[in-house]
Amino acid sequence: MPAEKFDVIVVGAGPAGNSCAYTLAKRGLKVLQIERGEYPGSKNVQGAIMYANMLEKIIPDFRDDAPLERHLIEQRLWYMDDSSYTGVHYRSDDFNEEAPNRYTIIRAQFDKWFSKKVQEAGALLILETTVTDLCFSGGKVIGVKTDRAGGTILADVVVMAEGVNGVLGTKAGLRPRPKPDTVALAVKEMHFLPSDVIESRFNISGDEGVVIEAAGTITRGMAGTGFLYTNKESISIGIGCLVSDFAHTGLAPYELLEAFKKHPAVAPLIAGAEVKEYAAHLIPEGGYNAVPQLFGDGWLIVGDAGQFVNAVHREGSNLAMTTGRIAAEAIFQIKSRKDKFSAENLSLYQKMLESSFVMKDLKKYKRLPDFMHGARDRLFGSYPELVSKAAQNWFRVDGKDKKSKEKEIVRSFVKARGVRGLASDAWKLARSWR
Repeated sequence: MPAEKFDVIVVGAGPAGNSCAYTLAKRGLKVLQIERGEYPGSKNVQGAIMYANMLEKIIPDFRDDAPLERHLIEQRLWYMDDSSYTGVHYRSDDFNEEAPNRYTIIRAQFDKWFSKKVQEAGALLILETTVTDLCFSGGKVIGVKTDRAGGTILADVVVMAEGVNGVLGTKAGLRPRPKPDTVALAVKEMHFLPSDVIESRFNISGDEGVVIEAAGTITRGMAGTGFLYTNKESISIGIGCLVSDFAHTGLAPYELLEAFKKHPAVAPLIAGAEVKEYAAHLIPEGGYNAVPQLFGDGWLIVGDAGQFVNAVHREGSNLAMTTGRIAAEAIFQIKSRKDKFSAENLSLYQKMLESSFVMKDLKKYKRLPDFMHGARDRLFGSYPELVSKAAQNWFRVDGKDKKSKEKEIVRSFVKARGVRGLASDAWKLARSWR
């Protein structure tokens, strides 16, 4: 292990850690990045969505050689019961722009590519090494301890990009252990198909792609969602629910995934595919109210470790990259002023976050997690079935006049929830979106 002191130690080599380490190294700081995996991305086999704007701010020419799968031209939102779905689709040729806005990626490939850029920028990366503790002096973080012999390394500031289930920050008492109702457990599979089959089934061509996000009875009354992304020669499919709901119901995540795959709307899309990869991982879902203290004397928290996921829009990687970049910019400003990395000075990171879209978006939806959890039996149980029956009643032509059909639809909702219940749910939903 290197004996010298570093300006910054970044713990973790995911999107947040790589963004932070790259930005700092490009500005000439002495950066050490520590990753416990065999290589960056080794713990991630799943596909994901990557938002171009956030990466462009870090690596403007990333499209030249980044391992991108498909650029997304269509978004589908499905509200499902056991045999059907009611949905909204948005598709536009405008997304076939010269510099597309969203891409699907394979995290194992993407993280490895990003890490290579970090190293080319001048950061030192150490793999297969676990940071076991933070080093303190007078209440200030001054470095880290690792599981290697003589593995104590000093730095002016330590950035924790260890993910939602990282234990470094919680072990040191700097952030609370995530609560079961603020973290989702998601399971994913990679289904491999020839590219021409994928393009035919989703009505796309070339590098065009489609993403489907689904909610409803597929989670059996638990708060959660399903999803499906198209890659070049594979389809990423998965489903996730709050850990607290899994604990309460006793259901296994793979049971939900198997049922989701067999749904009449999903099964034809993955028919004949070869499943080669399966993974499970935790996703922070607590939103604004679950964000921990993000800075202190000699330390910062970025990415999933800071609960930076917008559950409404299923945005995570863009918040991770943005928080990593902003943390690096705050550190660079303090370093340039030759100031100490005290909590007071590192509060600049918090101030910069507050003025960014990250905290503004999380704050906008800060009431939504509580609403979704409190109304989960209806949002993911009775309402999907009511919506499906209403749509089927409306579109079925059977000699019954439309006015009578409208009354039947209204009566079905009132019977299931009551006027006050419907009004209450509508009010709480509207309030949670402010």
